[in-house]
Amino acid sequence: MNEIEYTLHKGVLQLKLNRAHKKNALNIQMYRDLTAQFLSAKTNDDIHVVLLTGHENCFSSGNDLQDFLGAGDLNEHHPTVQFLYALANFNKPLIAAVSGLAIGIGTTALLHCDLVYAADNARFQLPFTHLGLCPEAGSSILLPNIIGYQKAAQYLLLGEAFTAKEAYQMGLVNEVVLSVATDDKNEALVNVDSYALAKALQLSSLPQDAVQTTKRLLKGQLSDLTTKRIAQELKEFSRLLATDACQARVSAFFKR
Repeated sequence: MNEIEYTLHKGVLQLKLNRAHKKNALNIQMYRDLTAQFLSAKTNDDIHVVLLTGHENCFSSGNDLQDFLGAGDLNEHHPTVQFLYALANFNKPLIAAVSGLAIGIGTTALLHCDLVYAADNARFQLPFTHLGLCPEAGSSILLPNIIGYQKAAQYLLLGEAFTAKEAYQMGLVNEVVLSVATDDKNEALVNVDSYALAKALQLSSLPQDAVQTTKRLLKGQLSDLTTKRIAQELKEFSRLLATDACQARVSAFFKR
């Protein structure tokens, strides 16, 4: 079973996280696969848009901690680090469809997306301080830029969870999508994945030079600042990983 499923349809590359039995926790191989897909898509003229999806009850519960901790130092060779830079420097439209849990990297990855659509059951959390750690993926600069400093401080310092409705009100997601069922069958005709795919196809049909130029202008100087902040965060993240407080929190996590 592939833990990253990918399909290409009319210029839209859909990357589906497919590790539902582990709540789509990202392991090292998944990071390698995602990085390879992003780097390939960056220069592939047949790919206009990338769409990230998960499962109906879980987008991603964050890092697979055991796998992550066993992968060595957080340097340029670490698969997680390579993914973060590939994500931050991606030049084409990136859309996410989020259902269920979006924890840690499951939320911070969304800050790099151009459009984010959430199901009404989506639940977001950035519990880094709970583990004795600091933000990652450039979230310490991207989150306050999107939702304002006070709200960003609330969610990064306290690590409080928030709902799809709250995420929409703060501007973190573009729309909250309710599933629509048929009258005679208990099947969803429209859900967040199909809605996001329709938006991706709409974007894919537009002149791509214009679309990519617009994204580049929208990102502006923030792109360089984000890359620098990722490096700063990784330095502090590595330092905090070695502290007694973090070690105790991680140990307690594995004993749960």
